[in-house]
Amino acid sequence: MRAIVLSGTGGPERLEVADLPRPSPGEGQVLIRAQVIGVSYAETQIRSGALPFPMSGPTVIGAEVTGEVVEVGPGVDEKLLGSTLVGVTGGLGSYAEYVAMPAAMTCPVPDGVTPAEALAIAAPGAIALGLLHRAKLEGGETVLVEAGTSSVGGHLVRHAKEFGAAHVIATAGSPAKRERAAVLGADTVLDHYDPDWPAELPDVDVVFESIGGARAKQVLDHLTPGSGRLLSYGLLSGEPPAITAADLMERGVTVTGCSGPAWAAQVFGTHYPEMLSRLASGRSEATIARTLPLEQAAEAHRLLESHAVTGRVLLTP
Repeated sequence: MRAIVLSGTGGPERLEVADLPRPSPGEGQVLIRAQVIGVSYAETQIRSGALPFPMSGPTVIGAEVTGEVVEVGPGVDEKLLGSTLVGVTGGLGSYAEYVAMPAAMTCPVPDGVTPAEALAIAAPGAIALGLLHRAKLEGGETVLVEAGTSSVGGHLVRHAKEFGAAHVIATAGSPAKRERAAVLGADTVLDHYDPDWPAELPDVDVVFESIGGARAKQVLDHLTPGSGRLLSYGLLSGEPPAITAADLMERGVTVTGCSGPAWAAQVFGTHYPEMLSRLASGRSEATIARTLPLEQAAEAHRLLESHAVTGRVLLTP
């Protein structure tokens, strides 16, 4: 089968086309013939080395895929054969024509939804729903969404008021993206390439924090004393949030790390099918920026690293 192999960290050119043996599904796995493959910004960080990820030798990276089940492993219902599923691999393996992945991390593509639409919305939309549920918005609150047109951030902006937000502040890095954030529902949009943008913030009740680094501490200083909540779910800067326990004690606020196996189990067990249902019923929308052939995975990474696209970048075998 054709696959994209990363043989070492570096630029997009480190992603190379290779001919590899077709994998076999293990216990609890399905083998999917890929129709659409997702590309995420986190994968560009893995490739560049900015986000450490354990790899031994040449590796097929990628976490999201939609396709037809062509084989099932031990313990998996054979009725899944021939069905079209969308799912996540757990971190590796999706940049390929065939992908072995846990059946528990997949969902059927609903009627009326294309494989590309399902792929584009399922994982980032599920993460956004998980964050909104975890935030426990009480109504009348002000929320901040960093990177408000990113794959997850766009869904946070779109649905925050549905969950109880009264005022949504978003950040975005270009005029076109700031306009898009406003269309999605942001009441205030700030330029996150302006180093002083946190100074423009009022007191904020909830922050969906995806940048990390020193910026997280600047934002924390604007959390409502006594009740503010910061939900940390991304490291776009490549650095963990520069927040200490003393920072939290001073303002009496909370920081929740939204990551790890328990978080993933909740997101993909509950919110993954929830978001697909929303898409099928027209309560949400999949935004696709570009679709490229599998062989152009390097170009897909360049597009994401340029920050010039709004919406998902997809690959097709």
